[in-house]
Amino acid sequence: QVQLVESGGGSVQAGGSLRLSCAVSGRTFSTYSMGWFRQAPGKEREFVATINWSSSRTHYRDSVKGRFTIARDNAKNAGYLQLNSLKPEDTAVYYCAAKRGNIATPPGEYAYWGQGTQVIVSS
Repeated sequence: QVQLVESGGGSVQAGGSLRLSCAVSGRTFSTYSMGWFRQAPGKEREFVATINWSSSRTHYRDSVKGRFTIARDNAKNAGYLQLNSLKPEDTAVYYCAAKRGNIATPPGEYAYWGQGTQVIVSS
């Protein structure tokens, strides 16, 4: 069983930065791929970024490439999402998630989810 808890959300002005963290419990975290997703009010949950167990593979949605960076530290059972150059359209609840096997973008492929952390970007 894997449990995830996000933190680090907040309110920032456009152009600002935040670092989201995902604390993971479970001895097998190092064998899981991790993903970050977000959901804005009235919209479906969407993929943001994903990283495989060894950090050798990452993938981002086009709109965040060059601005967001996903990382993980298996020794600390933690994952991270660095958000730079934030835009108002990045406003959403951000979720971390974990899955066995390779990286993937569909939310339905992730078995474990955190409760989310709110990011608000004002113009």
